[in-house]
Amino acid sequence: MNSIMTTREMLEAHEVEYLAPYAVLSLRSRGRLYPEPEHPYRTRFQRDRDRIIHSASFRRLKHKTQVFAAPDDDHFRTRLTHTMEVAQISRTIAKTLRLNEDLSEAIALVHDLGHPPFGHAGEAALQEILENDGGFNHNAQSLRAVDLLEDRYPHFAGLNLTYETREGIVKHETDYDLPVESSFEPHLRASLEGQLVNLADEIAYNAHDLDDGYFSGILTLEELMLVPILKRLFEKSVQQFGDLPPKKRHYHLIRLLIDWAVSDLLSNTVSRIGQFNLQRYEDVVERKENIVEFSPEVVTAGRQLKKFLFDRLYRHPTLVAMNAIAKKVVSDLFEAYLSDRTLLKDKYRLRCDSEPPKLVVKDYIAGMTDRFALQEHRKIAGNIVM
Repeated sequence: MNSIMTTREMLEAHEVEYLAPYAVLSLRSRGRLYPEPEHPYRTRFQRDRDRIIHSASFRRLKHKTQVFAAPDDDHFRTRLTHTMEVAQISRTIAKTLRLNEDLSEAIALVHDLGHPPFGHAGEAALQEILENDGGFNHNAQSLRAVDLLEDRYPHFAGLNLTYETREGIVKHETDYDLPVESSFEPHLRASLEGQLVNLADEIAYNAHDLDDGYFSGILTLEELMLVPILKRLFEKSVQQFGDLPPKKRHYHLIRLLIDWAVSDLLSNTVSRIGQFNLQRYEDVVERKENIVEFSPEVVTAGRQLKKFLFDRLYRHPTLVAMNAIAKKVVSDLFEAYLSDRTLLKDKYRLRCDSEPPKLVVKDYIAGMTDRFALQEHRKIAGNIVM
């Protein structure tokens, strides 16, 4: 029977044979904080991925905001669907570049676990509250979630993920994500697997924020045509398929946008790998700059697209008003819990006896979903309309 089963050793041998020489190999992982026996048919990074997916923090992403706070419509993205889109794009890039697909997927799936409710509005509220107490960084909170707050195993706290996945959390970097000052060799760059997740994240949120903005009615097709790359891709779509119905026309535009960005990223990264003559993993992390990058043309187009989203969507009066209410919910809850610890769940209330109360309250609120935060606010301070 064993002869027809794929074992962990066979998967590891396949990685050695198939992956690029600068990829991260499972069998060369720096391991876990708490040593564990290896699994018979899953590699270390596959186990990381599975532990993340089965965590409570991951499940709660389904009711955490991406752009539209506590949306009533099921079609809007949530933090969970965003994470799944980042993972899908990451896997495609990693597989095409012959990098470790399992590690990239694990980093993509874990990268937003520490995000508080109400998206960046919730994060901004916590940052303001904790400005004199270390601030708030959702990458750092993601690491706390997987190292400490998840409580599922008999012999250790957290999920006991590998060094490489945890490093991918603290070195995750986009316009909205700051790397964490940490003991993860900050003088070294992230692995290529970690680097590609940074840009897969950017591709995903640019595309689906456009999609959600259009679906909401805030953005119109005429406005989208103000962005040069969207106009160019729209004209390409018309050349290919003629005048499609509005829904299909918009969907095809989003598909073309993702394909355009991913294709450029692959082409430019392959060029940079050759330019820098990468031969081993150390050649990647010891460089002063990232290897996985867009071409200058796409960087410029991306800036234009982000400015459009900022001006026409993120700063739209509807979202500004919604975010102001979200920040008030977070601020009210934080103040209430600090003033009256009996309002906290038992496990958090007990932690206040041995840990700084602000740290405990931060952990509690950061783990909330949008709807749970609103329920708690309703009980403590009365109803508030999003």
